[in-house]
Amino acid sequence: MKLKVKTKINNYSVIVGKNLCSKVNKIISNERIYSKKFLLIYDSNVPTQMIKRIVNTFNKKRIEKKKIFFNEKSKNLKTVSSIVKILEKKNFSRNDCLISVGGGICGDICGFASSIFKRGLNFINVPTTLLSQVDSAIGGKTGVNSLSGKNMIGSFYQPSLVISDIDFLKSLPKKEMICGYAEILKHSLISNKIFFKFLKKNFYKIMSHHSKFLENAIYKSCLIKKEVVEKDEKEKNIRKVLNLGHTFAHAYEATIGYKKGLNHGEAVLLGIMSAIKFSKQRNILKKNDYEQIIEHLEKLNYCNLNKYFKTKDISKIIFYMKQDKKNKDSKINLILLKGIAKPILDKSFEENKIRTFLKNLIY
Repeated sequence: MKLKVKTKINNYSVIVGKNLCSKVNKIISNERIYSKKFLLIYDSNVPTQMIKRIVNTFNKKRIEKKKIFFNEKSKNLKTVSSIVKILEKKNFSRNDCLISVGGGICGDICGFASSIFKRGLNFINVPTTLLSQVDSAIGGKTGVNSLSGKNMIGSFYQPSLVISDIDFLKSLPKKEMICGYAEILKHSLISNKIFFKFLKKNFYKIMSHHSKFLENAIYKSCLIKKEVVEKDEKEKNIRKVLNLGHTFAHAYEATIGYKKGLNHGEAVLLGIMSAIKFSKQRNILKKNDYEQIIEHLEKLNYCNLNKYFKTKDISKIIFYMKQDKKNKDSKINLILLKGIAKPILDKSFEENKIRTFLKNLIY
């Protein structure tokens, strides 16, 4: 399956399928990316045999590879600097290419390094998690964390190509699959009620790696994100809709200190739950749609904030919500729903409204 993302900065293909790693060099040639040298940066969690399958498609003299341990704590300028130093040492030009093989953190860091090295070189993203395949690999957001929050330093830089091989997903634990599913679910909620019903009906088949349903879910999810990104590449307006649940989610992650007990996708599920419940509390979301969404989230077992937080954490959560990039003043900006596939942008609320709401969820 193939779709084309068309933006003002760049047009690029997103290819979804099985056994793509053994064809990477051929795919690059077919997409007319004419680089002489390649630097492959890969996450230490990626199975070695998958890296070998990619590297073996290249002339060995044309490709360098470097393994890096990626997590939220390594998502910083120091890691970016280490990648740039390799590019400098190997004398890469702007026509050469950096290939990222890993999850969303790997892609975000490599994309940012690509955007700043000689003001931009070719960047190919090979996302290896369900979360990165349906979300971060598409749209051109790159960046690293800072002391004040998540992704506070970064750029918009579209890749030259995205290759999503579902063979990577076979090695993922269920928890990681659930994380990717969070973004797939979000895309259905902001854009397509029929897709939401497809997910409810086929959730277990998707989670059990049934290739037909998994590929279909990834492709449809990517299609929704592509359409949003094409309308608003730099998040000036409609692209904000992709942040449904994320203002809560990023604050939850930061509050817990980016620990393994709550990874990004799980935080997004809790964030979606929070945004849905807040939408209902404010009499914005229809009762029937609310019940359908909450029923599905309960099936996923992500409706309980008390598992992660205590009342004393609420002030910290509020602090991080106030740091969110979408805020324009002292109020907290949220993306809410008035129905499935009916999002509302730019609803801002006083801190005390959010605090009262969270007190009803965390006790």
